[in-house]
Amino acid sequence: MSPARRSLFWVAALAIVILFLVLLSSILLPFVAGMALAYFLDPLADRLEARKVPRALATTLVLAAFFVMFVAVLLLLLPLLQGQLVGMVQQLPGVVRAAIDGLATVLETASTRIDPQQMEEIRAALTDLQKEAAGWVLGAVRKIWSSGMAALNVIGLLFITPVVAWYLLRDWDRMVARVDGWLPRDHAETIRQQAKQIDQTLAGFVRGQALVCLILGVAYAVALQLAGLRYGLAVGLIAGLISFIPYVGSIVGLVLSVGLGYLQFGLSWHLVILIAIFFAGQAIEGNYLTPKLVGERVGLHAVWVMFALLAGGALFGFLGVLLAVPVAAVIGVLVRFALNQYLGSVLYRGTGSAGGGPKT
Repeated sequence: MSPARRSLFWVAALAIVILFLVLLSSILLPFVAGMALAYFLDPLADRLEARKVPRALATTLVLAAFFVMFVAVLLLLLPLLQGQLVGMVQQLPGVVRAAIDGLATVLETASTRIDPQQMEEIRAALTDLQKEAAGWVLGAVRKIWSSGMAALNVIGLLFITPVVAWYLLRDWDRMVARVDGWLPRDHAETIRQQAKQIDQTLAGFVRGQALVCLILGVAYAVALQLAGLRYGLAVGLIAGLISFIPYVGSIVGLVLSVGLGYLQFGLSWHLVILIAIFFAGQAIEGNYLTPKLVGERVGLHAVWVMFALLAGGALFGFLGVLLAVPVAAVIGVLVRFALNQYLGSVLYRGTGSAGGGPKT
């Protein structure tokens, strides 16, 4: 097969995969979740299998332990979070109104430098915005909740995902061996090397980032509770859970905690403590947690991760968020491979160059 036909074949294969995702995105979530679960639990099943435990039994034990831990955490947290989440949602319109009032105060201070007619228009706009704030915030929360529930497809996640995960985890090694047997023989070793790098990148990032989110969530929740914030547990856990999007978790947590703290404490030293908690958390994450637990070796830049998550969510909803990091890891590894090939080629060095290209 000529290089042109080979390229055409891979482009066609990619187009088929994208078309498959677009057409079936509404039902794929439980299967993608099951595959992700099997992928990350496979090392544990391999360890049990190495100790002479039958693969089917090892799969059952690993999945049972995972779901028992998951349910235990839910049963522990839900009673604590339910009241706080409801109260926090009810307080959000007040946070918005407080922000608008603060903006109005700033404008009043600057009114001597603003044309009186423009000032009246600004006041009218702020009044209208304040009237709509409560309904807008509550409507947005309801929309996010309802769309999230539809996207999550709870029934599928509860009943289909465990079955899919069990079968995939049981047959994982055999499936990998089967796919390896399908590789084109001339390029099999190169593909294996790139697949190994993708696996290392993906596992290193996701497992490390999960630990970072867990540590930050617990630390923020405890610190905010100790600071006396009424809904500190909910705010801290939310900030920690969305910290897989770089900087977003700390920014959302800071805005929520300061807004809720202003309603609870007014302008007092408590706000300084709340601000300090998130600045300290961001400093610890950036200088210690992320370098130690995730590391630079994974090669996924923060901007690339943010773009992948937002693009995946915009295209495929929650399914796209699940697929975003794996796809970003694959693209990152393949781009680095293509760049190395280019730097070592005549296209980069030119026909008259005697030395090799720069090393990366």
